[in-house]
Amino acid sequence: MKWTKLGEAPDYRFTLANERTFLAWIRTAIALLAAAVALDQLAPNLAVPWVRNLISLSLCIFSCLSAGHAYLRWANNEKAMRLKQNLPYSPLLRILSIFLVLLAGIILGLLIYGG
Repeated sequence: MKWTKLGEAPDYRFTLANERTFLAWIRTAIALLAAAVALDQLAPNLAVPWVRNLISLSLCIFSCLSAGHAYLRWANNEKAMRLKQNLPYSPLLRILSIFLVLLAGIILGLLIYGG
């Protein structure tokens, strides 16, 4: 049975809140992708090309993960609400936070000490 037919439809306010969270994840994915393109195209002197490309590639990968995770998180939350279960935990939140802190530190180091 398709999960959209399980249980009962949740209160529309919770469904709309779930959709807003989905859109926030999509905005994050777009921002990560924009940062990757900007770093590659607009900051040629930030670091040697392979370092810049590695940072851009990692931003692209996390953009893809965030976009894919957005749908999975939305669907899992919707299913849990329909079945009156607890909302599932997302480990990607911690992983993305750690990645961005490390990346910000690397870029800060490159800006301060040069490429």
